[in-house]
Amino acid sequence: MTERIDGHTILIGLMAYPIRHSMSPTMHNNGFAKLGLNYAYLAFEVTNETLPAAIQSIRTLDMRGSNISMPNKQKVIPLLDKLDPAAKMIGAVNTIVNDDGILTGYTTDGIGFMKSLDDEGLDIRGHKMTLAGAGGAGTAIAVQAALDGVSEMSIFNRHDESWENAKRNVALLNEKTNCKATLHELENRDDLKAEIADSFIYTDATGVGMKPLENETLVTDPSWFRKDLIVFDTVYAPRTTKLMQVAQQAGVAHVFNGLGMMLEQGAAAFKLWTGKEMPVDYIRDILFND
Repeated sequence: MTERIDGHTILIGLMAYPIRHSMSPTMHNNGFAKLGLNYAYLAFEVTNETLPAAIQSIRTLDMRGSNISMPNKQKVIPLLDKLDPAAKMIGAVNTIVNDDGILTGYTTDGIGFMKSLDDEGLDIRGHKMTLAGAGGAGTAIAVQAALDGVSEMSIFNRHDESWENAKRNVALLNEKTNCKATLHELENRDDLKAEIADSFIYTDATGVGMKPLENETLVTDPSWFRKDLIVFDTVYAPRTTKLMQVAQQAGVAHVFNGLGMMLEQGAAAFKLWTGKEMPVDYIRDILFND
C-alpha cells in the first residue's frame, strides 16, 4: 500500500463504532490496488456524538466519501445535503459520496443482501421471511427484499426506542410494495418460534452476535430450525456466530454470515465512488480465505 500512496491519493472512510473488526478496508484497498486506482480506505471509530464533526471532515479534507455503519446509519441523514431515492425511502444511509462538497447519502445494504443470496443460487422471491431488527441494515434488507419480490415478511423488534421505526417499516412495505408485512415483539418467544417455523428464510439484522455480544443469539434452541430453512446472520465477525452454531446443530443446509452481503454492498459503494466495477471474484477469494 505504501507504493500507492502519494500526494494525490484520495481518501475514503468508514465511520462506525465499534469498527476495528471490519473487513471493509481489506476489501476496498485490495480492489483499488488491483485496478491501479489511487485511493486509500481507512476505518474511523465514530459515535453518534462525534458524527457531526466526522461528517464535516469529509468536506474539509476533500474525501471522496465514506461508508457509514452502526450506530450512525440513521443519525447521519440530517448532516447530509441530499439522499438518493432508496435511502430516502429506507431512512438510512451506509454510503456517502462527496461531489465538490455536496454530500449525497445512498444505501447499498439491501442490494448486498439480495445479491449475496443470488450468488449462492438461492432465490427468496415469492417466499416468506422472518426478519429480526429494524435498524439501518434491517430496514434496508426489508425494503429491498420486498421490492425484489419477497411475498411475506414478519418483522421482529424490541419494544424500545426503535419500535416506532419498526412500525414505520411495516407500514411502508404494506403501502409501497406487494409484500404483506406484520410487526411482532421480539420479546414474544412463542411468536418468534412460530413465525420462523412458517418461513423460507430467517434473517438476523441485529447486532446480537457481534462484539461485545458475540456469545449471544436470539435463537438458542436448534429445534426452532428446519433443515431446509435458510439462516442468515448479517454479523460477520466472528466468522461463525452463535446463531450460526445453533443452526448448524440443527443440520440447516444453508447457513450464512454477513460476509457475502458485506462484499456485495461494498461493490455497489465502490462503483459509486470510483465509477469502476469492483473485481468481486478477486476480493471474494481474499475475504473468504482469510
